[in-house]
Amino acid sequence: MKFKQPIPVTQIAAWTNSEIIGDTNAMVTGLNEIHNVEPGDITFVDHEKYYGYTLNSKASFVIINTREVDAFYTNGNGDYKVLLYNSNPFEAYNFLAEKFKPELRTDKNIAASALIGEGSFIYPSTVIGEEVKIGKHCIIYPNVTIYAYTEIGDNVIIHANSTIGSDAFYYKRQHGHYDKMHSAGKVVLEDNVEIGAGCTIDAGVSSDTTIGKGTKLDSQVHIGHDVKVGEDCILAAQVGIAGNTKIGNRVTLYGKVAVNKNIEIGDDATVMAMSAVPSSIEGGKTYIGYPVVEARAFARQVAMIKKLPELWEKLKNL
Repeated sequence: MKFKQPIPVTQIAAWTNSEIIGDTNAMVTGLNEIHNVEPGDITFVDHEKYYGYTLNSKASFVIINTREVDAFYTNGNGDYKVLLYNSNPFEAYNFLAEKFKPELRTDKNIAASALIGEGSFIYPSTVIGEEVKIGKHCIIYPNVTIYAYTEIGDNVIIHANSTIGSDAFYYKRQHGHYDKMHSAGKVVLEDNVEIGAGCTIDAGVSSDTTIGKGTKLDSQVHIGHDVKVGEDCILAAQVGIAGNTKIGNRVTLYGKVAVNKNIEIGDDATVMAMSAVPSSIEGGKTYIGYPVVEARAFARQVAMIKKLPELWEKLKNL
């Protein structure tokens, strides 16, 4: 999430009751969780296991719960990081996320601040939140819920009972319970997207969950937070994609494919039904299985398995 204008790090420190370690004149330009940080962003880390990873990321500012680190890690561009010491970085980060992207509520079916383009048709019983933007010639079927900040392009179809922009499933376990991370991102549906019935698409934690132009979702598909789905993809029924994963262009995922978090699927990949994708896979190939392997390799494996009884009989007769 980028701020509308740079914020002095001293102001960030004052808001979060943090101690600045480094340049007190620096300006913060955005806020992001670690997987999406860019130069100028502020992020957080609160576990020693991830100190090195976070301090060597592109983030320029890090809220951290120790002073016992070298403040002068760079963000990859030769610019030195600024640390903000805080005993609870998660709470400090969450405070900032809520401050810059507050939850907006409406008691109307269509919020007063929602913008709906020419020729778009909204069926009764649909709920459209504050600051939602819907393009031209869209069709939104009954019982669809579109959360605040969502952006929808032209010629988009959303079928009944789908939910767009619900909170990210992102929690941190501390003090014996789970604390919720505030969703400061949104959902963007680009032109000519079609969303099937009963689909759920979560808002980004700090960036946008995006469905690219021309992509089609079957019914009961779930898209996790910060996922980027490319253009002209086909996602069949009951596909589930975990948070912060990137799907290339023209990818086909058949029914009940499960895709892990924080991975990438290359352009023009096809994954057959009931498969699981635990790690990144190259584009231009067809995959199957749990975990997935290339379809040609899978076919060879199956052929070998079919020969096992015959081989076993030969071994017994030796």
